[in-house]
Amino acid sequence: MDIWVIFKLLGSLALLMFGMKSLSEGLQKMAGPQMRLWLQRMTSNRFMGMLMGMLVTAAIQSSTATTLMTVSFVNAGLLTLGQAISVILGAHIGTTLTAWIMSAGFAGGDGGGGGVTQYVYIAFFIGIILIYMKKHKNFGDFLFGAGFLFLGLGTLKATGMDMHLEENPAVTNFFLQFTEGNIPYVFTILIFLLIGTVLTLCVQSSAAIMAITMTICATGAMPLELGIIIVLGENIGTTITSNIAALGANVSARRTAFSHFMINTLGVFWVLCLLKPFLSMVYAIAGTETNALLVLPTFHSSFNIANTLIMIWFVPQIEKIVCKVIKPKKEAEDEDARLSFISAGLMQTPELSILNAKKEIMVFGERCQRMFGFVRTLLHEEKGDEFNKLFTRIEKYEAITDNMEVEIAAYLNQVIDGRLSIESKTEIQRMLRVVSEMESIGDACYNLARTLNRKRNHTTDDFTEKQYEHISSMLELDDDALSQMNVIIKYGEQRYVDVNKSYNIEHEINNYRTQLKNQNVLDINNQLYGYQMGVYYMDLISECEKLGDYVINVIEASGIKEKKAYGF
Repeated sequence: MDIWVIFKLLGSLALLMFGMKSLSEGLQKMAGPQMRLWLQRMTSNRFMGMLMGMLVTAAIQSSTATTLMTVSFVNAGLLTLGQAISVILGAHIGTTLTAWIMSAGFAGGDGGGGGVTQYVYIAFFIGIILIYMKKHKNFGDFLFGAGFLFLGLGTLKATGMDMHLEENPAVTNFFLQFTEGNIPYVFTILIFLLIGTVLTLCVQSSAAIMAITMTICATGAMPLELGIIIVLGENIGTTITSNIAALGANVSARRTAFSHFMINTLGVFWVLCLLKPFLSMVYAIAGTETNALLVLPTFHSSFNIANTLIMIWFVPQIEKIVCKVIKPKKEAEDEDARLSFISAGLMQTPELSILNAKKEIMVFGERCQRMFGFVRTLLHEEKGDEFNKLFTRIEKYEAITDNMEVEIAAYLNQVIDGRLSIESKTEIQRMLRVVSEMESIGDACYNLARTLNRKRNHTTDDFTEKQYEHISSMLELDDDALSQMNVIIKYGEQRYVDVNKSYNIEHEINNYRTQLKNQNVLDINNQLYGYQMGVYYMDLISECEKLGDYVINVIEASGIKEKKAYGF
C-alpha cells in the first residue's frame, strides 16, 4: 500500500476530528452562557431533562460536551443525580444527528467533488470574512469547523475507495473468518464490540470511529453487521471519557458518569439479545440492507432513541443502583485545603468549566465568613489553651485562603487560554479579581486574630466594657456584610439581588469607624484606658473597616451594578 495513501487517510481523519471540535466549540462560544442556564433551569422532571439534553446536544454537536457539562452541574450541586441521568438520556438522542451529518458528508463525493462537499469552500470564504469582522467571529469559527468536517469526510471516503480494500485478500479474509462460522458468533460479537470500545477510548471521539466504520463498510470490505457491532462498541467507549473526567470530582459527579456507562452498557446488552429482529426493523426503516451510508446512521438513531425511551422509565432505579455501587468517601475535615469542585479532568470543555470555578468561589466566600466567625469567638476567649487552639485554627484558615486563591486563579488562567466567547473571558477576568479580594478578606481576618494575640501576649490590661461593646458591634456589621456578599455570589444569577444593602452596611462601617476613632482620642485623654490599649483597639477597628472595603471590592468585581443586577 502506498505510504502517501496512509498519510492521506490519517490526514483526512485529523481534518474530520478538527472540524468536529471547531464546530462544537464555535457553537459553545455562541451559546455557552445561555446554554448553561437553559440546562440548569429546564430540568424540572425527567422528561424535560431528556428534552433539554437532546436539544443541547443537537445544537452543539457533542454528546461528550453535554455529558461533561452535566457532570460539572452535578459536581457544582446545581443538578440532582436523577436530573443528570435524564439529561444524559436526551444527549443520546441528540448525538444521533452527528451520524446523519457524516452520512451527508460521505454522500458529497470525493474531497473536491460535488454534493455537499463542494459547498465547503463557500463556507471557508464566508467564514474568514466573519472571523476578520470580529463581531461575528464565533459564527465564522463554526463555518470553518463545518467546512473542515465535510471536507474531511469527503476526503476520507475518497481515500477509502482509492485503497480498494474490498479487493485486498488479507482484509477480506480477515472479515470472512468472522462471517462464515469459523469463529463462534458470540466471540465475533465480543471481539468487534471490544474493537469499537477500544478505538473510541484511544481516539476519544466516537464520531471519528463512526466515520472510519462508514468508510470501511461503504467500500464493501467489512460486512454491515460487523460495522453495527463496532457502532455498539463506540457507545460504550464514549462513556469512558466522562468517567475519566469525573475521577477528581465529588461522589455525585462520579455517580453521574457511572450512570452514563451503565445506561449504554445495558442498552448494548438488550439490543444484542434482540439483534436479528432489531436489524430487520432497521433495514425496513432504511429501505436497504447494503447501503452503509443509510443503514449505520439508521441503526445508530434507532438504537439510541429506543434505549432512551426504555431507560427514561427506570431513572429512579438507575439512581439507586449507582448510589449503591459508588459510595461516598469519608467526609474530609473542613480545614482540608483541597478544592472540591474543580479538577483538570473537566477542562475538555473550557466554556463550561466556568461553572465549577463559580461553585468553588462560593465555597471560598463561605470559608472566609467561617474564618471570621472564629475571630469573633477569639475576642471573648479567656482560656489560654482554647485561645491558642482557636488562633492556630485561624492561621490554618489563612493558609487555606492563600491556597484557594492560587489554585482557583491557576484554573481560571487555564480556562481563559481555551476557545472562549468574549463574554466568558470578561467573566473570568471578574472572577480572578473576586478571588484576589477574597484572599484579602482572609488576610484581614488573620490580622484581627494577630492583634488579639499580641494584646494577650504583651499586656495584662484588657479592653473596657465599652471597647468590647464597640468592637463587637463592628464585627457584627462585618458579619452582615459577609453574609450579604455570599448571598450575591450564590444567588445573583438566579434572581435579582439588592446591592444597596451592601453599600449601606459599608457606609455604616465607615461612619462607625470615624466615630470610634474620634472617641478613642477623647477616651485616652480622659485616661479611661492606656495609650497602648487604645492602639490595639483602633487596630481592630481599622482592620474591620478594611475588611468591609474588601467585601465591597468583591461585589464590584462580580459585575454588580449600582442598583439591582444579576450576579457574576
